[in-house]
Amino acid sequence: MTLMMMCAGSAGGFAELRLGGWLGAGAGMLAGMTAVCLGARITISLCRLQTQDFLRQIVGDGRAEASADAVLRGIMLYEAAAFPLAAGGVSAAERESRRTVTYQCAAFDDLPLSVRLAAAETLEAVDRGQDREQVRDTVWALAEVVRACRAGHLNVRDEQAS
Repeated sequence: MTLMMMCAGSAGGFAELRLGGWLGAGAGMLAGMTAVCLGARITISLCRLQTQDFLRQIVGDGRAEASADAVLRGIMLYEAAAFPLAAGGVSAAERESRRTVTYQCAAFDDLPLSVRLAAAETLEAVDRGQDREQVRDTVWALAEVVRACRAGHLNVRDEQAS
């Protein structure tokens, strides 16, 4: 960059020296260096914008991932309220408030469709509340769907996800 500025400044200075004397040489040198700096600034700005756009396409903005994680956590808290470890450990009001918050999170617009469907299935299983193992299986399936929707998720082998 420094070499380019020196060359442009020298070329501008020489051209103006031939045309307008010493005062013109200084103006030509300044004009040549300004043109190179302006071109470099525009090039750097365009490269930065292109890089940011490329990364945004690959990674995304993270809102869908964050909302999917929030739904998973909300459903797990609702499951804990629906199946308390100790009898009477969770009041009916707390269970109902966790259910309300979880349903509101699951209805969020930024959620991917696969997470919405898995969340609906899980909430239905928790609401039925008959079989704890079935609920754990549906929560596990929801966790897998949430993990699969994360940016950068890839399957190393068919049986192991990274």
